Amino acid sequence: MDTNSEKQPAAVGAAGSASFVPFPKQAGDTSAPRWGWVERSVWTQRRLDRLATSEARTVWFSLWDKVCAEDNLHQATLEVILNRGSAGVDGQTTEQFTTHWSEQVAWLRKELLEGRYQPHPARRVWIEKLGSSDKRPLGIPAVRDRVVQAALRHVLEPIFERDFAEQSYGFRPGRGGLGALRRVEELLLGGYTWVVDADLKSYFDTIPHDRLLALVKQRVADGRVLALLERFLKAGVLETGRDWKPTECGTPQGAVISPLLANLYLNPLDHAMVAASWEMVRYADDLVILCRSQNEAQAALEQLSAWVSQTGLTLHPTKTRIVNAAEAGGFDFLGYHFERYRDGSGKKWFRKKSEQKLRASLRAKTRRLREGSLGEIIAQVNPTLKGWHGYFRYSARGALAGVDSWVRRRLRSIQRWRWGRKGASRGRENVELPNGGFAAAGLFRLENASLRRVQS
Repeated sequence: MDTNSEKQPAAVGAAGSASFVPFPKQAGDTSAPRWGWVERSVWTQRRLDRLATSEARTVWFSLWDKVCAEDNLHQATLEVILNRGSAGVDGQTTEQFTTHWSEQVAWLRKELLEGRYQPHPARRVWIEKLGSSDKRPLGIPAVRDRVVQAALRHVLEPIFERDFAEQSYGFRPGRGGLGALRRVEELLLGGYTWVVDADLKSYFDTIPHDRLLALVKQRVADGRVLALLERFLKAGVLETGRDWKPTECGTPQGAVISPLLANLYLNPLDHAMVAASWEMVRYADDLVILCRSQNEAQAALEQLSAWVSQTGLTLHPTKTRIVNAAEAGGFDFLGYHFERYRDGSGKKWFRKKSEQKLRASLRAKTRRLREGSLGEIIAQVNPTLKGWHGYFRYSARGALAGVDSWVRRRLRSIQRWRWGRKGASRGRENVELPNGGFAAAGLFRLENASLRRVQS
């Protein structure tokens, strides 16, 4: 596979053939809330029954005692510790918090009940974006603040989850990326090949606080809960070696409560698209609208643009476009590339950036001068390959074969150097170290794993 282009015509046949692997039906396709995930110290069966029968405009009072409940805070602590994560601006790690778990929870509860709790600013971290000079900002709250946010989410999430739209898949119980991808492919195979490929510019950092809080207030009327939420939003950020900066808008990526709030702000858009009969699929701020014609796609984009401008957000001017997925070129969504969906067939494989991330991870494990036997190196490489394959196993096998070939070249180069030969591996090493030899040594092969899955 030509790694400089993701428009390579990978060998894919018609849907249902051995070379076409559809996304699975069981991957996150929950059509209604399943309440097994709720925190039972907060949501008793009686309260869940009330939630299930409540109207869309029902307002919830007296939630503060649920946020501060000792059992809720302990469960929130467990979730934060299991999720690990970095320390915030106070330098406290999850391990340090765990050492004095009971005392920490008791102190947090006391601060909350006495109205003295004040969240720390989030620690600002900048993450590099592959193929771009831009960086993505993350805001890492202190461990203690993540615990309180988790406790707050336990209370608020079921209230809003009940009203979230079907086409929203990101950061929701019982849903996930594969469910969104499956829905996209269903629509493509059904003839919805004109696609509005939309990008919300810096979405998490530009959500207007006043409008976000207004949406919360439509369902929540407990003043102390609303005040706590606003304190989180206004806590600001602190960059290393720099002064505190206020957060006048946005909800930082990295905060426990942010995914819920981000879904809440786009929920009116979800329902507006349903009312207009547009087939939109959304995962957090990643969204596509699939249509049957170019005119429909243009009309959908116009409605989307109007909604975005009215709500204080911005569509990226160069990344938002209309594409015909029945032709070469296609579009990317949630790590996959789709194109040439017509006559019941289609092509999909991992996008170029997804492969770049994999290669960047494997390069560190396959340095030419590294130590260890070939078996030891393969043992370190395999978990990365298996994890990547777990999500991208539905790609065309021809594309997966290209990654397999690249991995073997890296391993051959290591052995070539140990044999005292200079330069990259050549045909000689291909004979001395055949593909079968790597298989015998236990190297995980992406293409074979996908073929076994199709055959089964």
